[in-house]
Amino acid sequence: MSEATAPAVAIRVAVYNVSMDASNYITNDKLASEGAKALSNALAQQHPQIRAIAEIIQHTRPDIVVLNEFDYDPSGQALESFRSAYLAVSQGGESPLEFPYAYTAPVNTGVMSPFDLNRDGRISADANDAWGYGWYPGQYGMVVLSRYPIEHHAVRTFQQFKWADMPGALRPLMPGTAEYWYDDTVWAQLPLSSKSHWDVPIDVNGHTLHLLVSHPTPPVFDGEENRNGRRNHDEVRFWADYLRPSHADYIYDDAGQRGGLAEQTRFVVAGDLNASIEGDENVPGTIELLLDHPHINATVTPASRGGAAHSPNNDYGRYHTAGWRKRADYLLPSTFGIEVINAGVFWPTADEPKAELVAQRGRSSDHRLVWMDILLTP
Repeated sequence: MSEATAPAVAIRVAVYNVSMDASNYITNDKLASEGAKALSNALAQQHPQIRAIAEIIQHTRPDIVVLNEFDYDPSGQALESFRSAYLAVSQGGESPLEFPYAYTAPVNTGVMSPFDLNRDGRISADANDAWGYGWYPGQYGMVVLSRYPIEHHAVRTFQQFKWADMPGALRPLMPGTAEYWYDDTVWAQLPLSSKSHWDVPIDVNGHTLHLLVSHPTPPVFDGEENRNGRRNHDEVRFWADYLRPSHADYIYDDAGQRGGLAEQTRFVVAGDLNASIEGDENVPGTIELLLDHPHINATVTPASRGGAAHSPNNDYGRYHTAGWRKRADYLLPSTFGIEVINAGVFWPTADEPKAELVAQRGRSSDHRLVWMDILLTP
């Protein structure tokens, strides 16, 4: 069956920053020494925060879900434990949920560089001197879970793509000078992705859906040089260029293949993009690179009553996806081959069922699950 003759199919996609990194399970002074094992240990102990995350996913019942901040475990045991011992087992009265297909891969967080990236005068095994902020390799990793087959042979990853290879990159400057924050030696080796960028094709009943997954660095926690804000902007810009063949010639993946997506390709940009139209933390125009993109349908914005109640004096409150009052998590489908049916943010009000699951960060996450029902059309 060709894609042109495949019947239309409706699916639910979701994105959820699950806060399943070691900082939720051990004290900060142990992150460097014990962090890599913390998630596996928590999973083995039936941790209540992880049960709550599974309950939320079971309640919303996505067909495909991107999980941000799920620590990367090279053995795959953590991911398998979450699928079999949590999602496949009823949580809080919800029906079990099976995801036969999954994808995960290494990320740059916690991978130590040989440089003094934060310019504090010393090179150390410190989160600030890692290629992506993290205390151990794999912190704040990413996962894709799917009820439909993932085309593993066609997955593209961009973990090693160098920031310097992006034309017009926003290379940070020393405040008040013409000197670069990262010298030429560092700049030539610094990856763009603070975690990674993935293009994950999924076969949905004969339709290929490209899930474009990332988790750009927060545009804060730096200084006047704004190195995080500039990196965040260019991590978001990467997808904007990837979606336009005329802009994507410079892009190469970890296997050396060049270019971006072809025209007339179904995709969903999915992830905690750490970018918002509110506030002044982001470089101006960052998220607009995607919201105003000619190949993206951003006409339907996921919303919730809980978000509106959490920020009653903010007209954008109903669109927030995080307890710290911003829209940070996105599902942005292609204009080609996809119709948006409905969308929402799982954020119940205090008087609605399941409200206790989002009452505080320690209960589940400081982010909310975002879902979108879409129709893949011939």
